[in-house]
Amino acid sequence: MPAPEPATRADVLARLADHLAPCRPPHPLRVAVDGPDAAGKTRLADDLTGVLAGRRDVIRVSVDDFHRPVEIRLRRGPLSPEGYYRDALDHDALIERVLRPLGPGGDRRYLPAAHNLRTDAALPDVPRTARADAVLLVDGVFLLRPELRGHWDVAIYLHVDPEETLRRALVRDLDLFGSAETVRQRYRERYLPAQRRYRSEARPLDRADILLDLTDPSAPAVLRWPAGNPVGADRESW
Repeated sequence: MPAPEPATRADVLARLADHLAPCRPPHPLRVAVDGPDAAGKTRLADDLTGVLAGRRDVIRVSVDDFHRPVEIRLRRGPLSPEGYYRDALDHDALIERVLRPLGPGGDRRYLPAAHNLRTDAALPDVPRTARADAVLLVDGVFLLRPELRGHWDVAIYLHVDPEETLRRALVRDLDLFGSAETVRQRYRERYLPAQRRYRSEARPLDRADILLDLTDPSAPAVLRWPAGNPVGADRESW
């Protein structure tokens, strides 16, 4: 891994905003904020939305709102890493309801969410219309899988070591899972092995346009930055 460039969080957010704001393809700019569980994807995308405010209209979407129903996502068992990687998320819905309508030739009518994870219920179809110059920021895991990566104009990956992921999960997910033992089991048996498979098969650290190390969220380290404007690159050849 390349040596990082030290920076403050505010510096990196400003640099991201300065990079994205001038990118104006003939459709909304589709940006992925990828990374392992507990990497800080949602917070970074939310913070970046605030920094971009006033310069571009921003659409915020989370992959957490595109889960499959429980009978599908847990059909291999609640601790199956294969089930988490293969079954948990409805990538077809994300493509058909968000990425394709906001992409080349799309009508810009999109659905920001499809499924309520807590109630395990489908959400009503209430389409919205994006401005042609909007920026779509999508946060979530596994966003550079082969079926998705051709739909991004800019891909950001947040790197965090597995040990740090587990440390954060023991704080973040304690109420959700009820005990530290359960959190450790879920991450060691399901989430972390699924992320290893993802990194091995999809190589997101190699494919991302922008690579940040978020071990210290207050001081992200820039590991890769594009030399030129990535918009218009042939994503199908990734």
